[in-house]
Amino acid sequence: MRRSKPLTAEQKMNRYRQRLRRSGLRPVQVWVPDTRSASVAKALRRQSLRASKGADEKAVLDFLEQSLAWTDGP
Repeated sequence: MRRSKPLTAEQKMNRYRQRLRRSGLRPVQVWVPDTRSASVAKALRRQSLRASKGADEKAVLDFLEQSLAWTDGP
């Protein structure tokens, strides 16, 4: 009885991706801000301070509540 070589990590990943594609899925890549970055943290702080000074707080809170309700699903 002859044993075949074990699959490499790359081969396993390729098989996995093929199974996903056959099931109707496709890969996507999403880029998001790196919140660990000092420059991103600085920009977020600047934007939040600007928003708090220039916006009607009730309108902002209403918008945030509506946004949260939208993510809850049906």
